[in-house]
Amino acid sequence: MAESGINGEHVVAPTAASDDVLRVEHISKRFGPVTALRDINMHLRKGEVLGLLGDNGAGKSTLIKTICGFQKADSGQMFLHGQPYEPHSVDHARKLGIDTVYQDLALVDELSVFHNMFLRREKVKKPLPFLSNRAMRSEAREALDDIGVRIPRLNVPVARLSGGQRQAIAVARTVHSEASILLLDEPLAAMGAKEGALILDLIQRLKEEGRVSMIMVLHNYVHVLTACDRVNLIQDGVIALDKPTSETSVEELTEIVVEEYRRARQAARAAGG
Repeated sequence: MAESGINGEHVVAPTAASDDVLRVEHISKRFGPVTALRDINMHLRKGEVLGLLGDNGAGKSTLIKTICGFQKADSGQMFLHGQPYEPHSVDHARKLGIDTVYQDLALVDELSVFHNMFLRREKVKKPLPFLSNRAMRSEAREALDDIGVRIPRLNVPVARLSGGQRQAIAVARTVHSEASILLLDEPLAAMGAKEGALILDLIQRLKEEGRVSMIMVLHNYVHVLTACDRVNLIQDGVIALDKPTSETSVEELTEIVVEEYRRARQAARAAGG
């Protein structure tokens, strides 16, 4: 189905591929009078890293939250490994193999580092349902070491950590899961250059292993071109650009966004008379 895209041109919704692990078709979502997603069509291939771009308020986080079961779409359908996919909750999506790093990180400040690493996925001793703190602490250390982020004490509340360390915990928690699809909503936010480079190295390693597919919301175009295989751009509630990163550039992406900003301002002036 064709949609009006960049500069009024028609763009065709991404077609299904034989190695698709996730397909999103005609998804829409409204919040009262505000249309967040109008007609979203996208797909994700096995082992692929898809970069998701768009202005603030374009609907990127709304789309991520719809895919991960945090909220329900008003219309449209999704397919996971070729089967209809209707997540009832975040936990349900996780059981089906989709895990998420949220923009707000979903950490509990009062809990320790290792308890946050296993939030809503706690390990318990059997047959008595007591928390297995030693096992969780050990696995949390392994997961954080795996991405190269050193947090000396894992029993301190995460409220005492830096923004970059908190972000690292959220990323490590998701990557350490058994998910086959990872959704990362601005995974490099609040990170310094060194910590961000560690996360990009981890993403590259996961790409090379080919065991997971990823959708990443990013703002830095250099990061998109470095880390992603393909890029989608959300504008006016639809996917207005779908290109392999090898066929685009920072200059092209910048030009597209600037042109959209100009068009939006002109439309606002016209509407204001």
